[in-house]
Amino acid sequence: MKKIIYFMCVALIVQGCKDTTDDGPVVNTDNGQDLIEGVRLVFPYEDSLCNEGTDPTPTSSNVFFEWEANNNAEIYTLSLENLTTGLITEFETVDFIYPITIQRPESYRWKVSYQFQNETLESASWNFYNAGPGVQTYAPFPAELISPNMAQNINATNSVNLVWSGSDVDDDISNYDVYFGTSSSPDLVANGITNAIYTTNVTSGTVYYWRIVTNDFEGNSSQSDIFQFRVL
Repeated sequence: MKKIIYFMCVALIVQGCKDTTDDGPVVNTDNGQDLIEGVRLVFPYEDSLCNEGTDPTPTSSNVFFEWEANNNAEIYTLSLENLTTGLITEFETVDFIYPITIQRPESYRWKVSYQFQNETLESASWNFYNAGPGVQTYAPFPAELISPNMAQNINATNSVNLVWSGSDVDDDISNYDVYFGTSSSPDLVANGITNAIYTTNVTSGTVYYWRIVTNDFEGNSSQSDIFQFRVL
């Protein structure tokens, strides 16, 4: 049972929090069964600048993470990644609003999961910046590598398309640099790419590594993870 008293107290602090008490997101399938999905995130917003932390200091603030309540979940796991340091911290809670003191100004990625019938159901992953005092511009979020996926085996003849997605709270991405090769620390093969796709030659029976550096017009940049894939 959700803690009504706790919710009323938090609602005075966090504007816009709401209690959703249905059975959670479902998708109707052809056989009439309901497929239970992961929870839906509410706040901090996706690809946003978060200015709503409480008890702010020059280096940190207390941010209330919120998602839609789901009666299929007995306990939630909130996963929070600092995109600068790569540190991932997990928090378990029975509530759907959870306060965490985080650093400013830093970029983060967060998601929420729960166990249902021996299966882990996850929300989407959202990026956000925890705003800092006096900061006028923010680096782009690390690019999301879409294809080829991590450790994917692919059938290709002579070439493959590297596909990614970039985002920035300032909406001022200028271009991308592509690192690609057979080394686990791939070399720069193209810079100043304005589209989020790059076609490169490949050879069958070879493992390749790639990553993307995202640049903005203010001179800020960010690096994605390094993904690897094998050409069959």
